[in-house]
Amino acid sequence: MLSTTNPTQHTIVMISNLDPQSPPPPVRKAPNLILHCGASHVDLKDVRKVKTPGSTLSWCPIPHHELIATVQNTLKTTNLRIGSQAHSLSHEGQRYFGLMEIHAKKANNDDYCYVVGLRNSHDKTFPAGIVAGASVFVCDNLSFNGDIKFARKHTRFINRDLPQLVSRSIGLLLAKWHTMDKRIAAYKEADISDVEAHDLLIRSVDVGVCSNRLIPDVLHEWREPSHDAFEGRNVWSLFNAFTESLKGNLAELPKRTEALHGLLDTHVGLSA
Repeated sequence: MLSTTNPTQHTIVMISNLDPQSPPPPVRKAPNLILHCGASHVDLKDVRKVKTPGSTLSWCPIPHHELIATVQNTLKTTNLRIGSQAHSLSHEGQRYFGLMEIHAKKANNDDYCYVVGLRNSHDKTFPAGIVAGASVFVCDNLSFNGDIKFARKHTRFINRDLPQLVSRSIGLLLAKWHTMDKRIAAYKEADISDVEAHDLLIRSVDVGVCSNRLIPDVLHEWREPSHDAFEGRNVWSLFNAFTESLKGNLAELPKRTEALHGLLDTHVGLSA
């Protein structure tokens, strides 16, 4: 059974340890589900209470909790386990955003973990979908990988197709795990000067990572990091200066951080 937490609490106990022989997972800070314009953090039981509109011939909405359950059930068939979770509803329950912290049986790193982001709507705003990314423990900064995602419109046969689409996305997560580790390692190893950081910041505006309004925030985080872990003058520190500044709109975060990865991957020589 899922464990939920009071929204005012700062920690969530890791849950759903799918490997009975593994030691109990540690208590860890929950993924940072930033509450954006009109959104509110809720318990899973509140998500289940949301009524799903009736279907039409061309539009077949699915319950928010059905998407959550499909992802959970798919993960149970892998060597991954679900950690802490966070759920958000906005627009009177019509739009759902959620995060699931994902862990392998044996952790490969100490400073970040993988996250699956979920979204669904009952007002035709966007399709049901999931996207994979990473969360940095020290600061809860989130980013998403554009290579691991799916979106399915609420049309006929969505209930039939959903399990297969989720399974395919989770399979991609397993296949791309090493690639994501390689990316973060490359960021950490790539030293940059202030001049290079400033150039990348300007180019980030060109590719849609952030607006002109956020430039001072990113510069401040680069020059005076909020966390000691990012005092190194490398691409990893710059990356977290961006993700720290991008907190505030979870709906836009996947698109913006995918663009950020594209920009920085090119800089460190990872892009094909």
